Amino acid sequence: MATPRIPATLIPGDGIGPEIVDATLAALDALGAPFEWDRQIAGLEGVKSAGDPLPAATLDSIRRTRLALKGPLETPSGGGYRSSNVRLREAFQLYANLRPAQTLIPGGRYDNIDLVIVRENLEGLYIGHEHYIPIDDDPHAVAMATGVNTRKGGRRLLEFAFEHAIATGRRKVTIVHKANIMKALTGIFLETAQELHERKYKGRIEMDSVIIDACAMKLVLNPWQFDVLVTTNLFGDILSDLAAGLVGGLGMAPGANIGADAAIFEAVHGSAPDIAGKGIANPTALLLAAAMMLDHCRLNDAASRLRRAIGDTLNVDGIRTGDLGGSANTGAFTKALVSRIANS
Repeated sequence: MATPRIPATLIPGDGIGPEIVDATLAALDALGAPFEWDRQIAGLEGVKSAGDPLPAATLDSIRRTRLALKGPLETPSGGGYRSSNVRLREAFQLYANLRPAQTLIPGGRYDNIDLVIVRENLEGLYIGHEHYIPIDDDPHAVAMATGVNTRKGGRRLLEFAFEHAIATGRRKVTIVHKANIMKALTGIFLETAQELHERKYKGRIEMDSVIIDACAMKLVLNPWQFDVLVTTNLFGDILSDLAAGLVGGLGMAPGANIGADAAIFEAVHGSAPDIAGKGIANPTALLLAAAMMLDHCRLNDAASRLRRAIGDTLNVDGIRTGDLGGSANTGAFTKALVSRIANS
């Protein structure tokens, strides 16, 4: 019996985006993944072709499929353009940003890292409520920003984090906050986590908490003490990049933005226009994002095969791109990966 097709939006993106997307599609085809792609544009390509970094056709496609895989997008400078990534999160209420960090290449400064950071994606200090107050002849004499966290938004994110942790066999959830100083803005997040855990998750999974600055230090000194870190928008943005640094950088860091209306999977690194078209880009982050997408669609066997093939290509075959100390170009890495998948 044929596997039902799964409609999904594909956004190749800018810079190296099309190259790493092609590599990822080759791997997914080798797996027999049943995605039915609707190819759309965004970012700089959207501005060039449709006059908008997030064209209406792209939004309509995601509304229809509720599932997307995207390469890195470049936000055009000037012209009042807002980040396409932020607009996507807002348009589809993608409240949970899931950022795993797992060691793929052993023997580095940190080894056997296996962390997940769950970041609230829509609230906090990133809502963009900012303004200047002019004094005398200085129009920017005072800068002010307002952060907003809601109990409803915090609870929604925290429930997702607890459920994800339990479903994936994790042992502990750590709430990261700054409630000792930002008593209202992050205190409401900590308080909501404590109430929710007591009422619904106590006995099912362990929970503790840590102040953000101490957490950053502990991640450097002993990252193995953490399992799932759950935090607000700004702190999650910083910690997820810190965690990526523990496993080799953003080239090894996939991301998922998950909400009530859609799920979008991505490589979190930039579009790297300086190496675009040279065929040397590392597609690992987007490949790992595709594995997360397979898990989201309950195609867990295919996700496991893909992750295992990536690990074997890197470590057994020793085929790595230049950023990982190897000499393989994107095409050679992809060919070796597809061969691994075919034989798995």
